[in-house]
Amino acid sequence: MQLTFLGSGSAFTVGADNFQSNMLLTTAGGRRLLIDCGSDIRFSLYSVGLSYFDITDIYISHLHSDHVGGLEYIGFTRKYDPRCECPHLYLSKELTSELWERTLSGGMRSLEGDIATLDSFFAVHPVERGGGFAWEGVEFQLVRVVHVNNGFFLMPSYGLFFEIDGTKIFLTTDAQNQYGRYQEYYRRADTIFQDAETAMRPTGIHAHYNDLRHLPADLKRKMWLYHYQPGPLPDARADGFRGFVKRGQVFDFSLATISAHKPVR
Repeated sequence: MQLTFLGSGSAFTVGADNFQSNMLLTTAGGRRLLIDCGSDIRFSLYSVGLSYFDITDIYISHLHSDHVGGLEYIGFTRKYDPRCECPHLYLSKELTSELWERTLSGGMRSLEGDIATLDSFFAVHPVERGGGFAWEGVEFQLVRVVHVNNGFFLMPSYGLFFEIDGTKIFLTTDAQNQYGRYQEYYRRADTIFQDAETAMRPTGIHAHYNDLRHLPADLKRKMWLYHYQPGPLPDARADGFRGFVKRGQVFDFSLATISAHKPVR
């Protein structure tokens, strides 16, 4: 399987040099799982020669627009293209109702002659607490991470822990720097894709590069950084990381190894 980063930037990515951090996991047979579906998805898909027509399976980690803002586009285009079926949508049960009621229903609820629901556009697979889902022979475990704590309640994001051909992967999605909370997954993983903010003024809702630098060296050696801001980047390799993921970069998974291809433009 291959993991392609359609983009590796944050919600504040500017222009076409990078796109939001949405990923595409592709099997040898051409089946594709879109991991998050941000507002620039039509452009990031086009940049690798794909479109809504190629997206049949979607995983959503949380409800910020750089992760769900493209679902209206995918939902409508596939619904009204007779060649398409409803895409399968995987997400935590905790997010299902809010995805529709607070995010999508404003633009998608009214159809000509009907009132729509989330099921009108997607084959929804809610994941129970502490659970996961299977896709093309791979078992994905959802990992509830801390993203935004507004003082009243927690807005979570759900990372993914999965294994392909003996290689264990931890994808944090958007997460604060809480090493102790995620230590089990960091240690078990062979490869880590880590949310890494590079903003001059930290937001507090992402792990910031300056803090990640202090992680144990053995963890940094298996850690790729993504979801960063536009502008100059620090020398991640010099600081002990694998590096910053670039837009279009492709990771090939094989037995006990992972190789990173150059970005596809």
